[in-house]
Amino acid sequence: MKVYGITNCNTVKKALDWFKANHVDYKFHDFKKLGITMDKLQEWDTKAGYEKFMNKQGLTWKQLDPEEKESIKTKTDALQLLQQKTSMIKRPVIEDGDFLFFGFDERVYQQHF
Repeated sequence: MKVYGITNCNTVKKALDWFKANHVDYKFHDFKKLGITMDKLQEWDTKAGYEKFMNKQGLTWKQLDPEEKESIKTKTDALQLLQQKTSMIKRPVIEDGDFLFFGFDERVYQQHF
C-alpha cells in the first residue's frame, strides 16, 4: 500500500496515526519532497476523475489569482496545475491494489483494512 501526502498536513497525520494504531503497513510518498508524475495524476483521473482529488476548498486554491483559476478549462489544465501545486491534491491519497481513496474517513478505512 502507498500513501501520498504532505508530512505537515493534519489529515495525513490522522491517517498515518490510524494506520500505525491498526498495524497497517504502508509506504509514504511525500509530495513536497518527491513531487508527483503526470502519469500518476492521469492514472488517478482515469480511475476517479480529477475533480475527486483537486481540492478547491484548501488555501492553495483560494490563493490563486482569479485569472489562474479561470484558466483551468480542461482536464489537462487541471492536471498540470496539480502537478505544479501538489498541495492542491486532496490528502492523503491511499492506493492499495484497486482501492483508491482520497482523504481520511475512519469508516472507509475500517471497511477496507
